[in-house]
Amino acid sequence: MTQPRARAAQSVEEAVERMRAIEARLDPRDGVACFNRMYLRVTGLVGERLTAGWFQDQALIEHLDLDFANLYFDAVDAAETGRPVSAAWKPLFEARANRVVWPIQFAFAGMNAHINHDLPLAVVTTCIECRTTPDTPPVHADYLKVNELLAQVEAEVRASFEAQVAAAATEAAGPLKHIVSSFSIARARDAAWATSEALWHQRNLRPVYDATLAAVTGTTALAGRMLLTPVLPPVERPDA
Repeated sequence: MTQPRARAAQSVEEAVERMRAIEARLDPRDGVACFNRMYLRVTGLVGERLTAGWFQDQALIEHLDLDFANLYFDAVDAAETGRPVSAAWKPLFEARANRVVWPIQFAFAGMNAHINHDLPLAVVTTCIECRTTPDTPPVHADYLKVNELLAQVEAEVRASFEAQVAAAATEAAGPLKHIVSSFSIARARDAAWATSEALWHQRNLRPVYDATLAAVTGTTALAGRMLLTPVLPPVERPDA
């Protein structure tokens, strides 16, 4: 008998605490832990900007941040309680113990699943619950502002990776860099926005909506498996 789903996070502070709890109970080398560290950093920055009044529609962005985070918590909870994990998340959860996969590969595979699959669902849900649309200002403008925070964190992660891979002077370092360079958070969020708009217009056409979502899930899973290709054992465990 499976256990019931955990209660959804009700605030950004609670979401941050849940991520910290996930971090505390996982081996730092665990693939989910590697993604969780990156996501925790992003969520903390979003929380800081919300406190500073950085967004035009504070309430909507907080709502979106929570709808988004709770989809990740659903995936973690499903894995921990024996329920099926979404196909978009399966590559990460299945490869999480592979010690030939680098932390940055795990982090980007998690971002791939969360952005390409979960983010469009969160945008549609948030717009319905907040009685707005993706095309209503300032929804897209505030969505783009989050990109700035993600670019900052992505740059931090890539800088750490470059320093580590420089110590791995082998032919396998080339393919590894190629795998990592194939993913861009900015491009993923642009694609996620296009998917959000498509799903929004299809939300009352269930067969079409389901077909679009199935296609997105499939391509996201495929990209996740590619990002997690084992090429070269990490030279050391990074702290972030």
